[in-house]
Amino acid sequence: MESSTSRSPGVGPDDPRITQALNTPAPARSLCTDCGISRTSDPKRCGRACQFISPNYPEMETQVHGRARDTEAGDELFFGPVKAMYQAKLTAPLHGAQWTGITTRLAERLLETGAVDAVLTMKPDPEDRWRPVPTLVTEAAELAHCRGMRMGYAPLLALLEPARELGYKRLAVIGIPCQVYALRALEAELGFERLYVIGTPCSDNTTTESFHQFLDLLSDQPETISYLEFRADYHVELRFDDGHKQIIPFLQLPISKLPPDFFPLTCRTCVDYTNALADMTVGYMGGQGEQWLLVRNERGEELLSLLGDEVALTAPTSHGKRASAVKGFKANVERAAGGLPLRGMPNWVRPLVGWLMPRVGPRGLEFARTRVEMKAIETVLHLRREEPQRMKNMIPDHVWQLTAPYGLTSDSQERKPVDESDAKVQSAAEAGA
Repeated sequence: MESSTSRSPGVGPDDPRITQALNTPAPARSLCTDCGISRTSDPKRCGRACQFISPNYPEMETQVHGRARDTEAGDELFFGPVKAMYQAKLTAPLHGAQWTGITTRLAERLLETGAVDAVLTMKPDPEDRWRPVPTLVTEAAELAHCRGMRMGYAPLLALLEPARELGYKRLAVIGIPCQVYALRALEAELGFERLYVIGTPCSDNTTTESFHQFLDLLSDQPETISYLEFRADYHVELRFDDGHKQIIPFLQLPISKLPPDFFPLTCRTCVDYTNALADMTVGYMGGQGEQWLLVRNERGEELLSLLGDEVALTAPTSHGKRASAVKGFKANVERAAGGLPLRGMPNWVRPLVGWLMPRVGPRGLEFARTRVEMKAIETVLHLRREEPQRMKNMIPDHVWQLTAPYGLTSDSQERKPVDESDAKVQSAAEAGA
């Protein structure tokens, strides 16, 4: 991660079009992560673009990938449409990047080869290294200033219109699921000649201010923490400005000391942990020490080809069983009065369990399946408790498939009725295709 004093990257950071887009106030909306669409010239587009209003994943997946996920075979029920999955790492890791820096390198290669005119991504706020600020980058070297994780909400898509006004016709976008869903919903009307979408898995986001509360609990010098990574081995890795590292087991994290609303309802009810509408998803869950890379369509294959022999690819691995971990999570969420799950484990047991989990718990793809099922369960339970009237519109059918093995099924008020005639027409159309 670059220090907060590094030169700010981007296209004309003082350009009035950029400044106006980022400073336009967002209308007050419930269940909003401020993806940026509400700050554009037509904020009413949120009604048909927002993941938290009435998402249609089968339709959107077909639009983006040429087909919807196969919920009957393989792992697509969990992860969305996939052409290939890998554990991956750069052979020459990028300094300061998260893991080895595959996402950054992909963006660099898109600019180096002229495949895109600009990359829409996040940079750190000059005054706060953890606060994300949307930026348009046109020089590959400038992406070094965008490396690393940010925590918080930022209106990434507010810069789509300025990008068009600046004359960029081919664009790469690096985004989280709620941003990518809105981008895909509006893609056809945006007018770009070519769009590459690199997605990162996401859930449990929070405001930058709340994230600082979390950092305060992790260290007596939180301002010196320069890197934080939730790893697939059940540990969080911290790095500090002076170069030293600290590894904390998940079970030792001070979750119980956080306020109940630390994770907003949007993030507790997100149904797209794996960013299923991206051309390629790059994350950690299925990686086991390497990054987890999901190629979803032909454009994703094109992205991967840009890396050539710079990336080492291996087949994903999977170990352990997830059922007991998911059942325990469900029980905790059910017992919770609201907000974060309760943790009733005695303190003296935590180090032992923390030692065991990386050795006998779900790992690799089984860890990823575990997290996806947990998120599905969390969505159902929190919406049922706090926004039951939204359930039939917000919860896709495949989420109910994920929760059914754990006894969470829908009643007649929680699911849209199926129009049999429409279903037959759709089935016939798919058969003809």
